[in-house]
Amino acid sequence: MSTFTSTLPDHLLEKLAQKAKELKLPKNKLIERALEIYLDQLNKAEYIKSFKEAAQDEDIMMIAEEGMVDYFTQISENEAR
Repeated sequence: MSTFTSTLPDHLLEKLAQKAKELKLPKNKLIERALEIYLDQLNKAEYIKSFKEAAQDEDIMMIAEEGMVDYFTQISENEAR
């Protein structure tokens, strides 16, 4: 594991210390978990943004709609069996 050194505003360090005490966790573990959650949220936001952009692309929407028609056709054929 690597070591990382940073400076933070006093008010944020106070909040960190208080929450770590409440949760009975070391501050570094709380920071580690918070950073993991934040980075996951950023990744999800990028994923959502790409879907929104794709929804504006007529070619992609046409491909998706064609795929849905094929999918429903397959479902109907399987139900008929």
